[in-house]
Amino acid sequence: MPIRSLLIANRGEIAIRIARACAELDIRSVAVHAEDDVNSLHVRKADALVALRGRGVAAYLDMDQLVEAARAQGCDAIHPGYGFLAENAEFARRCQAAGIVFVGPEPEVLESFGDKTRARALALELGVPLAAGSNQPTTLEQARTFLAEQGAIMLKALAGGGGRGMRAVRSEAELADAYARCTSEASAAFGKGDLYVERLIEQARHIEVQVIGDGQGNVSHLWERDCTLQRRNQKLVEIAPAPTLSAELREQILAAALKLASAVNYRGLGTFEFLLDEQRGDFVFMEANPRVQVEHTVTEAVTGIDLVQAQIRVAGGASLTELNLLQAQMPAPRGFAVQLRINLERMAADGSTQPAAGIISAYEPPSGPGIRVDGYGYAGYATSSAYDSLLAKLIVHADSDFPGVLRRAYRALCEFRLEGVASNLHLLQNLLRLPQLASNAVSTRFVEQQIEALLAPQQQAHPHLYFAQAAGSAVQQRQQADAPAGCIALNVPNAGVLVSLEVAAGDAVAVGQTVAILEAMKMEFEVKARESGIVRVLVATPGDNLYEGGALVYLEPMAVEGQAIEEQGITDLDHIRADLAEVIERHAIGLDERRPQAVAKRHKIGMRTIRENLGDLLDDGSFIEYGALALAAQRRRHSHDELLQLSPADGMVAGLGTVNAGEVGEQAARCMVVGYDYTVFAGTQGVMNHKKTERMLHLAEQWQVPLVLLAEGGGGRPNDTDFLGVAGLDNQTFIGMARLSGLVPLVGLVAGRCFAGNAALLGCCDVIIATQNSSIGMAGPAMIEGGGLGKFSAEEVGPASVQGPNGVIDVLVEDEAEAVAVAKRYIGYFQGETRDWQCADQRLLRQLIPENRLRVYDIRQVIETLADTGSVLELRRQFAPGMITALVRIQGKPFGLIANNPQHLGGAIDSEAGDKSARFMQLCDAFDIPMISLCDTPGFMVGPDAEKTATVRHVSRMFVTAASLSVPFFTVVLRKGYGLGAQAMAAGGFHSAFFTVAWPSGEFGAMGLEGAVRLGFAKELAAIEDPHRRERLFKKLVDRAYRHGKGINMASFLEIDDVIDPEQTRHWLLRGLASTPKPAPRQGRKRPFVDTW
Repeated sequence: MPIRSLLIANRGEIAIRIARACAELDIRSVAVHAEDDVNSLHVRKADALVALRGRGVAAYLDMDQLVEAARAQGCDAIHPGYGFLAENAEFARRCQAAGIVFVGPEPEVLESFGDKTRARALALELGVPLAAGSNQPTTLEQARTFLAEQGAIMLKALAGGGGRGMRAVRSEAELADAYARCTSEASAAFGKGDLYVERLIEQARHIEVQVIGDGQGNVSHLWERDCTLQRRNQKLVEIAPAPTLSAELREQILAAALKLASAVNYRGLGTFEFLLDEQRGDFVFMEANPRVQVEHTVTEAVTGIDLVQAQIRVAGGASLTELNLLQAQMPAPRGFAVQLRINLERMAADGSTQPAAGIISAYEPPSGPGIRVDGYGYAGYATSSAYDSLLAKLIVHADSDFPGVLRRAYRALCEFRLEGVASNLHLLQNLLRLPQLASNAVSTRFVEQQIEALLAPQQQAHPHLYFAQAAGSAVQQRQQADAPAGCIALNVPNAGVLVSLEVAAGDAVAVGQTVAILEAMKMEFEVKARESGIVRVLVATPGDNLYEGGALVYLEPMAVEGQAIEEQGITDLDHIRADLAEVIERHAIGLDERRPQAVAKRHKIGMRTIRENLGDLLDDGSFIEYGALALAAQRRRHSHDELLQLSPADGMVAGLGTVNAGEVGEQAARCMVVGYDYTVFAGTQGVMNHKKTERMLHLAEQWQVPLVLLAEGGGGRPNDTDFLGVAGLDNQTFIGMARLSGLVPLVGLVAGRCFAGNAALLGCCDVIIATQNSSIGMAGPAMIEGGGLGKFSAEEVGPASVQGPNGVIDVLVEDEAEAVAVAKRYIGYFQGETRDWQCADQRLLRQLIPENRLRVYDIRQVIETLADTGSVLELRRQFAPGMITALVRIQGKPFGLIANNPQHLGGAIDSEAGDKSARFMQLCDAFDIPMISLCDTPGFMVGPDAEKTATVRHVSRMFVTAASLSVPFFTVVLRKGYGLGAQAMAAGGFHSAFFTVAWPSGEFGAMGLEGAVRLGFAKELAAIEDPHRRERLFKKLVDRAYRHGKGINMASFLEIDDVIDPEQTRHWLLRGLASTPKPAPRQGRKRPFVDTW
C-alpha cells in the first residue's frame, strides 16, 4: 500500500532530502528534533514537527520516542535516513510491531548486513572474496592475537558506518587505546559498541555498488562509485562511475554485489562496499550498508534516477517492474559526477580532524549547470559539535571526461561562500588541484600521504568568486570575558561536547595533564593543560556543548611540585618495566639458548641451526629480525603456550643486516636474509611463514636489498588449522620472489632437505650453494609416494650427485660453514671492488699455452694465474664442463669470466655450454659486472648426436643474450678462434666486444683448419691415391691455413684489435675497464629477469 504520511527519524541534510522526496510523491512529512537541535534547518522543511525529549545523538536513538511520535502524527512509515537507527534491526521490528512501515530492508536483512561479521559470513558462503578477519564480535584479546598474525589490522564497529568506531592498528602498543576508542565511538554513534577485525590493506581503492531490490525477487545495480578519497576512514570525495576501473573488475564487482543482494531477496536501497587491493590487483568484500548512503547523490546525477523516491516507493510495495528499474532497463552512466563533503572541521598535520563550531555569518552555496548542493546551513546558524561535522554536500555533474568534472567542481568550490566557522573548503580546493586526481592515481591513504600539500596555505592561490566580509563569534567572545581576577583560562582546542572533567576545583594541575575529555564527530579527544596551576573555577559541566577557544576551567598559575617529581621519576635507567620484560621474554623463547633440545638434535647430525648460520653470515651486531614473534596458524590445535614452544617465529628467521661491511662500507653491505628453521615443523611453509616471506620480499623489492635465502625445508605445511580458504594458491610468495630476479642479487643456500615450495624459491635464485648432504626436489618422498610414483628415501630425491652435474647446483660445498663462507664471497662481487689484492707473476701466462697447437692445457690454471690470488669463484663446475663460468677479480675489481675448456671436446661449445654461458652473461649484465671471455674453441659442437640435444636453439642463446648486453665485454683469444663459436665467445662478433685481442698462440678461421681443408680441397685430396702423399698434402694445406690464420696476420687485416704479450693481459683489461663510463646507480631493474637456467 502506498505511503501517505512519513516520519523522518533523522536530522540535517538527509532529513531535508527525504522531505523533498516526500513532497514530490505527495506524502506528508514529519520532522523531529532534539532539544539542542531546534535551529537545524531541517525543522523548517517538513509538513509537521515533533520535539524529542533529550539532547544530542541520544534523542535520535530513542526508539520508543520515535515510534510514539510516528503514532501520534498518524504516520504509516518511518524513514531512518543514514546513521543513527538506519541499520538497527530492533528498531525495524518495533516499527513493524506498531504497524508502521520501516523504509529499509527487513529486520533479518539488517541483521545480516548491519552486523558486519554476519555479512562477512554470507560472503564467505557465496564465494565472494574476503580479506582475512573475524566473523563475530571480537574481544581485545582476540584482536591482539589477530594483530600478531596479520601484522596490521583494522578495528571496525559491527554496526553503522561513516568511519565511526574504525581505526587502523599497526602495532600492539596502539591496540588497547584504539580498541577502547572504537568501542566508545561505536556506542555513541550506533548504540552498540561491538567490534570486529580485518586484515589491513594498506594500498587500496574503495569501490562500492549501489543496489536496489523490491523484496519480490528483483534486484538491480545502479553501477558503482569510487569512494577512495577519505580522511581517517571517513569519505571525503565520492565519484560515479569509478574512473580507471577496468571493465573486467567492474563486471566482477557488480556481479558480487548482486549475488549478495539476491541471496537475501533484498528490499530497498543498499550499498555493497569492496576494497580493491592495488598491490594484488584483486578485490575483497568489505561490508554492506542496508540504507541510503550519503553519496547516493552522484549515482542520481549520472543515472537520472531519484533514489530516495524509489526507496520510498519500494517500501510502499512497488516492484522494480512498476518503477522501470529492472537491470535491463537501467541506463548506463552519463558522464561523471563528484560529491565533495563540506565539513565544519580543521585537519591537523597528522591527519586527525578537530570539529569546528560557531555561528555561520555567511552561507552562499554555488549554482549553475551541473551544480547541486544538499545542505542545511544558513547565515546565523549556531552549529553544534554534538553532531556530525557534515554541513553540506556539493554535487557536480558533467557530461565530459573525468578531468572536466574536476574542473567544474573546483570552480564550484571557489564560488562557495561559507564564513564564521572553520571548514574544509580550502583543503578540498587543494585536493582538487593535485595532479594525481585527474588520473585517479590515489589510494585510501592518499589524503594522509598528501597532508602537507593539502594543508598548505592557499588563500591567494584559490580565487574567491564572491564578495567576502569578516565575521566573528560573539559566543566565544562572551566566554572569554568571564575570567576571574588572577586566573587564566584553559581554552578548548576544538569544539565538542564535554564528556568528563578529570579535575575538580582546588586540584593542582601539571603541564600535559589530562583535564577533560571532549566528544566531537563521535570521536573522543583529550584536553591537556598547557600551563600548571590550581583549578579555581569549573566553567563547564559534562554534557555542555563547547565552542572552539571557549574556557573550560580557570587556573591560578603557579608551579606544581608534582610536575618536577614526575619529570625526575626515571632514576634507574636499567629498570625493566613489566611490558618490556614481556617483550624481552617473548623474543628470548625463540633463541637457541632457550631451545637446547632442538639445537642438540641439529648438532648430532653434524648440522647447524638457522640462527648459527645467520650469525656466521652477517656482520656482528648488524642483524635486526622481522616477525620474531610470529606463531604458527594452529591456534585451533594448540594453546598459545604450546605454540610458543612448538613454532618460534613460525619456522622462519628473517631480517636485515650487513655482509662484508668492514670491506665495502655499510651501504654496499646491505643484505636481507630469509631462512627456514628446520627445527620448526621441518622448515615447512605455513600461513604466517608465507605472510612473513611476502613482507620481506616486498621490502627487498621496494628498497632493492640483496637477498640470501636459506632454503632447507619440506615445502607447504598442510596442518595450519587457522587458514581461511581452500588451497592458498593466491599467496604472493613465489611471484614476490620471482619479481626480485634481475633487480637484486639472489643467493640460495641449502643444506639437508629442500623440497616443494622451498625448492621453488631456491630455484628462483641467481646462485645455489649446496652442501654434499643436500637433497633438492620439487616434491618430497611423501608427495612422490602419494602421487603413485614410488617409494623413495629423502636422500634418493635430488641428491647433490644428481643436482651438481645437471646444473641445478652452482657451487657444491662440504658443509654449512663452507656454504656461508662462499655466500659471503659471492655477495662480495656485487658489492664492488676490494682494496687488498695480490696476483701471480703474470709472466707465467707466457708459458701456460703449449707451443704444440694440438696439446691440451689446464684452462683453470690460466684463470687462477690471470685473476687476483684466491679471487676465482667458479659456478656450475660440474655442469657443461666444456665452458667455465666464474666470478673473478682483477686488481680488486669484480669481473665475470667465461672460458672454453680444451680438455672437454677440445673446447667445442655444446648445448649445455651454450645455456651455461648465456645465463651467466645475463647475471653479469643485470648487475653491471664487466665480462672477460677467454676464447679457445674450434666452434659449436656438430654432428647427429649433437643435434639431438637441440644445439641450434641452445647455442644461439649466446648470440641473443650478447646482443642485449650493456656491460663492457673483453675478449682474449688464447688459441683457437674458429667460426660461429668464436663469434659467440666474443659477444656475437670480434668487433662486438670492447676489444678482441689474441695471445701469440692465437689462430683463426671461418671454421676449424682441418675441416676447412677437407671441405675446400676435397677434390684435390681425393685425386691422390697414395695415402702418404695425400696426408703430406693435407698437412701442407693445414700449415698454410694456419699461417694465414695466425693472430698477427688476423690483426693486420684489423679483424682483431691486437696480438698482445700474455703478461700484458691484466693491463689491457684494466685500461679497457677504465675507458668505459662507470655505471650510474640504478633505480629498478636493468633486465626483465635473470634466466634460472
